[in-house]
Amino acid sequence: MEIAVDVMGGDYAPFETVKGAIEALAEIEADIALVGDKEIIEKELKIYDYNEHRLRIEDAPEVIGMDETPAKAIRRKDKSSIVVGANLVKEGQAEALVSAGSTGAVMAAGLLRVGRIKGVKRPAIATVMPSLVGETLVLDVGAHVDSDPENLVQYALMGSTYVEKILNKDNPKVGLLSVGEEEEKGNELTKEAYQLLEEVNINFIGNVEGRDIFNSDCDVIVCDGFVGNVLLKTAEGLAEAVFKMFKDELEESIVAKLGALLMKSGLKNLKKKVDYTEYGGAPLLGVDGIVIIGHGSSKAKAIKNAITVAEESVKKGVLKLIKENINERTGSLNG
Repeated sequence: MEIAVDVMGGDYAPFETVKGAIEALAEIEADIALVGDKEIIEKELKIYDYNEHRLRIEDAPEVIGMDETPAKAIRRKDKSSIVVGANLVKEGQAEALVSAGSTGAVMAAGLLRVGRIKGVKRPAIATVMPSLVGETLVLDVGAHVDSDPENLVQYALMGSTYVEKILNKDNPKVGLLSVGEEEEKGNELTKEAYQLLEEVNINFIGNVEGRDIFNSDCDVIVCDGFVGNVLLKTAEGLAEAVFKMFKDELEESIVAKLGALLMKSGLKNLKKKVDYTEYGGAPLLGVDGIVIIGHGSSKAKAIKNAITVAEESVKKGVLKLIKENINERTGSLNG
């Protein structure tokens, strides 16, 4: 097995990306292809001691910037690290791609180069969010701002498979994000999706509200990409603001500082629980290959964990199972 890693994408590339890949080598069985400018990568590798038989460089001198139009950049920059990495997956030279580059460009490469799974109308970006009782997978969080009811059904099927295999939850509970728990609540999209989800062979528990992401035992929550992206950015901003407020309060008095020292272990565990680097990256579900999209500000730890998730997804046959579920759904509709 080989995993392609986009070395040039992300705020802290290439140093943190290479560092994360080297750290991953010590924890995984797969080999790694570092995709990017060969001269730059060779320079970065000089400070590390690693198994040269398990790591190779795939030269890709071009870089897609965050400000470029994704689809145009993918077509124009054939030698960019994102495109070359996606082509490795498409051609079967690599089983997975990990990139912390432009989310739009990675998604476009997944669609235009790797290709969609037959039967999938629209891929979805899924992200793991912490809750009081574990984790909740939310999708779509930004692959497409508009969705139809069948899209949400496919998100549920793909998300359920991913949670079962990667988060190790049997028969995961699937909820539909809406403005109330009652079946009749919501807009036309959620009302129609509700009816379709009741007919699918998953553990659908009905409508859930935004607060249920963080305080219920719902394992998968589906929504359209517009709502999901607003939700994701709000959650990230809220977590950052709460920790900043808490830090400011601690600096106000000696008593508060002493209290913080007593709670040091608990605070450390809390911070770890809400730290996106622990989850590595967000899978792009629905493309015909394993593609993990890292946060733009990913450092070595996040890159390492994204590579680990990519390997686990390959080992557990996530892609094959998603294909089977989608084909079964498509067959029932055609029947």
